[in-house]
Amino acid sequence: EVQLVESGGGLVQPGGSLTLSCVASGFTFSTSYMAWYRQAPGKGLEWVSSINAGGGANYAGFVKGRFTVSRDNAKNTMYPQLNSLKTEGTAIYYCVKGATKGGGTQVTVSS
Repeated sequence: EVQLVESGGGLVQPGGSLTLSCVASGFTFSTSYMAWYRQAPGKGLEWVSSINAGGGANYAGFVKGRFTVSRDNAKNTMYPQLNSLKTEGTAIYYCVKGATKGGGTQVTVSS
């Protein structure tokens, strides 16, 4: 059974940074294409970033240059680094593999 557990969310001021994590189990993480999505209050799910097995990443335009995703295949863990956060970045952030997403971690950007 695929399991994805996110952590690292919290309250941060505009311009601040957070590092999230996603611990995966139940599948071969090291060969898997992974993604991050987010859902802001009252809005739908939107794609944020993807990372392939070798660590190559793609980013949505609204986070490009501010977010960086990395992975540690030995630890079955993925790490999005969120920098220069804006208030519109307030959302629940989800780790996704295929059709499965984790429970999410709340990021709130507010002064």
